[in-house]
Amino acid sequence: MTQGYTLYGAEVSYFTGKVRAYLRYKRIPFIEVLATREVYREIILPRVGWPVIPVVVTPEDETLQDSTDIIDELERRFPEASIYPATPRQRLAALLLEVYGDEWLKIPAMHYRWNKNYDFAIAEFGKLQMPGATPEAQREAGLKTSKPFAGALPFLGVTPKMESAIEESWKALLGELDKHFASYEFLFGTRPSIGDFGLIGPLYAHLYRDPASGELMKSLAPNVARWVERMMVPPRPKGGEFLPQDNVPDTLIPVLARMMREMMPVLVDTAHALTHWLENNPQLKGQGAEVPRALGLHDYVLGKAKDQRAIFPFDLWMLQRPLDYIASLEEDDKLRVVDLLRQTGGETLMEFPGFPRLTRRNFKLALA
Repeated sequence: MTQGYTLYGAEVSYFTGKVRAYLRYKRIPFIEVLATREVYREIILPRVGWPVIPVVVTPEDETLQDSTDIIDELERRFPEASIYPATPRQRLAALLLEVYGDEWLKIPAMHYRWNKNYDFAIAEFGKLQMPGATPEAQREAGLKTSKPFAGALPFLGVTPKMESAIEESWKALLGELDKHFASYEFLFGTRPSIGDFGLIGPLYAHLYRDPASGELMKSLAPNVARWVERMMVPPRPKGGEFLPQDNVPDTLIPVLARMMREMMPVLVDTAHALTHWLENNPQLKGQGAEVPRALGLHDYVLGKAKDQRAIFPFDLWMLQRPLDYIASLEEDDKLRVVDLLRQTGGETLMEFPGFPRLTRRNFKLALA
């Protein structure tokens, strides 16, 4: 048994950044091990069964995977300075912004990485796979290992037809966040929430650290860049407070409204697609069957642009968290969150279409 936790990941990794920031804020003792090809072969594949980071191994030699599952298990073990606000409006907003950061901001993150930072990304993937090799060997390794990531762009909806709209949406979001972080240290005060940790994944690894997108952030939204830096080097680990009186700042309303406007139609379509998939596969009901990573294609809209992207059921596993929270509220608290949702155009959440309940089993998405 070791004295602390081991985080297997990489600086270039979206979700490693989320978990690393959390571990630092909570002052949880850990070491980080670079996920080289040897680490994948000798540690990650035997423990998880498929190549994925981050992975955390506990002092008891347990394996944790998926940033949300990792954080929730560690919150159970280290409850002091919880990253979950106790009050309904703040907690729901934080849960929603985790979904937004984890699942929707992949679109600008992947666009900027592979369309604006390509050579840098290839070099980073090569260093990750072969840290001691020559630059030429690293580039060859980077080209090979990055193919699944760069090749995922069309499935995420990052197509030439959508590039301008993706950039316009991202720059507008940067402006909204910059206005908020001009007045607030974190989303809801001086303590980071699960919403902050959801946003830091894309905003650090891809959109701050990659050079072209990093320069864009620093020039257009310096307050956002400073928030990223606070998240990665917390000014008061295990400290800070959430705003009193369940205050969700007015500066966050445009951010939440953007999520509802852009992402909510996709989530509704995804719920219908998952229900239809199970109706067409009735033999899987009640068996805890694994759910495909994608269920075909559907249309999505950003601004005035429209194209297709894959339907990702995993988004609904994440959405279950805010939906379950809403369902758990007493009537008075529910009315308070309804008011927030009306302000942001998110009333759909109160009557979200039913869909088969999801869980994670053997580190993969499955029917509950």
